[in-house]
Amino acid sequence: MITAPDPDWLVEFARRLVEDRLCAAGHNFQTIRSIYRWQGEIYDRSEGRVALHTRLALVPQIIERTTREHPYEVPCVVALPIADGNPEYLSWVRSETVSSPRR
Repeated sequence: MITAPDPDWLVEFARRLVEDRLCAAGHNFQTIRSIYRWQGEIYDRSEGRVALHTRLALVPQIIERTTREHPYEVPCVVALPIADGNPEYLSWVRSETVSSPRR
């Protein structure tokens, strides 16, 4: 899951991750409301959010790339485990992503 201040930037970022096979899909939520504390101040802002469907082994590459390209100094990137799912869908995610991280 990644959030960003510009939903359109996040759509294009997710598209590049899919093109590079770092994730099989990205479900974009165009507007969410984020309330957070940053450097002692509380913010209440609209952001975009994308849920990426990928392999656990690719999360470090996604974090590195997000950190490099994201407009925030400390971007939100979190990985949530999949407890279960449609076996055919999970197989599709594996087939659409690179099998091992690039070094």
